[in-house]
Amino acid sequence: MSKKTYSDIDLPQALALSQRPDTVLVDVRESWEFEEFNEGGINIPLAEIREKRPLVAPYQTIVVICTNGVRSKVAAMDYCRVPEWADKQIYHVRGGIIESE
Repeated sequence: MSKKTYSDIDLPQALALSQRPDTVLVDVRESWEFEEFNEGGINIPLAEIREKRPLVAPYQTIVVICTNGVRSKVAAMDYCRVPEWADKQIYHVRGGIIESE
């Protein structure tokens, strides 16, 4: 059995992907960070990603972002461990939001 993995993409690719109806952009920063500045999508702080999985379950493609790519990598790895999501495409934004500055 092969292990499900995520793919690294850059911010422009993430923003383009997030325009598709089957895709959700998940910002895993804290709520105050999301309110201060965001690239769109939905805000699910890293500590809440497991309990809020039902919010992203309907989407075929999940793109995870944070400030610099550390928290989003943890979230992407966690999403890859969901057995029922083996057919989903999971992406991690390499470099995070600061890549855009």
